[in-house]
Amino acid sequence: MRTAIYARVSTKDGRQETENQLVELRKFAASQHWEIHREYVDRETGATDDRQEFKALFQDAACCRFNLVLFWSLDRLSREGALPTLQHLNRLSSYGVGFRSFTEPYLDSCGLFKDAIISILATLAKQERVRISERTKAGLATARRNGKHLGRPKTTVNLSQVNALRSQGLGWKKIAHRLNVGVGTLLRAAA
Repeated sequence: MRTAIYARVSTKDGRQETENQLVELRKFAASQHWEIHREYVDRETGATDDRQEFKALFQDAACCRFNLVLFWSLDRLSREGALPTLQHLNRLSSYGVGFRSFTEPYLDSCGLFKDAIISILATLAKQERVRISERTKAGLATARRNGKHLGRPKTTVNLSQVNALRSQGLGWKKIAHRLNVGVGTLLRAAA
């Protein structure tokens, strides 16, 4: 069986790593005597299917480059909600490609209740994404109430420096570069 491995974490900043998923998925594939065609790894949210490796996975599935997709759990594959997640899994099935969740062994394209279980799990994954969003918004609101400044630090522009540089004949772009600020920031300050 030619197998594709899919792993995903939600951030690109290195705070989360896919290696813990990949090590276990490789071991499991080896224990099943499955040949690993390729590993597809994304480091971004699962709330959308606009992920580079996710798209590559489906392109290769359409070309029948493997027979099965192995992923850590359904929420690592997709957190788009029940219908889009089911559509992704149905798309794999239409290409003749099966799927298997490592941590949810009942989530196997050969299982009897696959459609019902997939629907329930996809709904739970979407609800978890909603809960995370609500917790984040609540945390931001608390920080604001406590007077914490959120976002980028404010940039101050010395208008006397700007006027002096303008009188020397420098353009906005060169002045922005010299003052180490963006052109838009500079123009807003000058206005």
